[in-house]
Amino acid sequence: MFAGATAPMYGAETVDSVEFFFPQGKSVLLPEFRSNMESIGRVDSILHDSTATAVRVNSLRITGAASPEGPVDLNNRLSDRRAERIAETFPGLNGFRGADFSTSFLGRDWSGLRDLVTADSRVPYRREVLALLDEIITSDEARGGEREADHNLGRLKALRGGVPYSYLYTNLFPDLRYSRVYIDYTRVPRADLSLTPPQAEVHPPYTTIGLTYIALIPTEQENTRRNFYMSLKTNLLYDALALPTVGAEFYVGRNISVGADWTYGWWSRNSSHRFWRAYGGDLFARWWFGRKAHEKPLTGHHLGIYAGITTYDFEFGGKGRMGGLPGGTLWDRCMKMAGVEYGYSLPVARRLNIDFTVGIGYFGGKVMKYEPEGDGYLWKSTNHIQWFGPTKAEVSLVWLIGAGNCNRKGGEK
Repeated sequence: MFAGATAPMYGAETVDSVEFFFPQGKSVLLPEFRSNMESIGRVDSILHDSTATAVRVNSLRITGAASPEGPVDLNNRLSDRRAERIAETFPGLNGFRGADFSTSFLGRDWSGLRDLVTADSRVPYRREVLALLDEIITSDEARGGEREADHNLGRLKALRGGVPYSYLYTNLFPDLRYSRVYIDYTRVPRADLSLTPPQAEVHPPYTTIGLTYIALIPTEQENTRRNFYMSLKTNLLYDALALPTVGAEFYVGRNISVGADWTYGWWSRNSSHRFWRAYGGDLFARWWFGRKAHEKPLTGHHLGIYAGITTYDFEFGGKGRMGGLPGGTLWDRCMKMAGVEYGYSLPVARRLNIDFTVGIGYFGGKVMKYEPEGDGYLWKSTNHIQWFGPTKAEVSLVWLIGAGNCNRKGGEK
C-alpha cells in the first residue's frame, strides 16, 4: 500500500504515497474502513518521523479513482470527489511553505485493475482478461480518455459469460475505490524554524492529528447515500382501452430489477346493460442485459418472469362474460396467470423511456357467460379455461426516478 522511503536524511528529497479506501459508491472518508486508520497514522509519521527534524513539503498530489462498474460520467465525478475529500480532510498539508498542491481523478482505473490482475493468478481466464484490459487502456489513451460509447464495461462483463467479471467485482474492484496521496518532501533540522510549516487552525467537526486533521462528519449528504434507480410507468395499450394501469419498478443491483403493475377500470351504464370492468395486477422480476443495460440500469434488453391475477366483466350486445366468479375474496374469483417475458426499454427523453414487452405463459380460471334480462342477469354457463400462449403485452411510458437515473440528450446514454 505504501511506496517510497522515509529515512530522515537532511536535505534528501523523498516521495512517499499513502492510500485511503472508500466503500462502493461513496466519497466520505471513513477512518474505520479497511486500513484508513493506518494510513492516517502513516501521514502523521511522515511529518513527525523524528523530533530532531522538520518537514518541508515540496509538492503534494492527490489522485482519486473508482472501480469500473457504473457509467463513465458517474465514476469520473465519484473519483473527483474522492480526491477532493482527501484535500478537505487534510487541509493542513496545503499550508506547508513552498508546497505545490494539486488534485486529479482517474475515473475508472483500468490500469490499476490490470496491475491487480497481473498480480493475482487466480483470476479466471486471466490471459484473456489482460488482453482485453490492454486493448481498453491503449484505446482510451489514443482517444484522450474513456467514453461511454467505448462500451468497455459491457465488453468486460460479456467476456467468457461473465465468469471473470464476477471474480473481479468481488475480489479486485474494492482495491480500486481509493484516493492516493503523493508527498514530495525534504527533511531539515528542526532548528531551522523558517522551514517549519504553520499549524492549521482547527474548527469543528475536526480533530487534530499532529500537523494534520481529519474530518469526522460528512459535509456532503449525497455521499452518504447509495445510488437509487426506480421507475413509474403506465401501459399505453391498456390506457387506450380505458383500463388505466400504473406500475413501479426498482433496480436491486447486478442487473436485476423487481416490480409490480396494477390495472383498474370499473365503468358501467346500467340503463343499457353495458359493462366494461377489469382489475388486477402482477409481480415481476427482470434481468437486464446488452450494451445499453450495462451502461445504465433499467435500459435496454430484459428477460423476466411474472405472475398475477385479474378479474373482468365485459357486456355488449346483450351478452356478457365474467372472468372469475362473483363473491368471495379476490383470490377466489380471479383468473390466474404466470409466464416468461422479453422486452426492450428505449430512451426517448432525459427522464422517459418507452418499454416494449411481450409475455408467454399460462392463463386460466372460471368464466361465466350470462345475458341481461330485465333488471337482472340470466346465467347461461360456467366454463373452466386454460390457455397457454401470449398472456402479456405492454407498450409502457416509463418515468425514470433517482439520482443519475437519466438519459443523455436525444435519449442516448
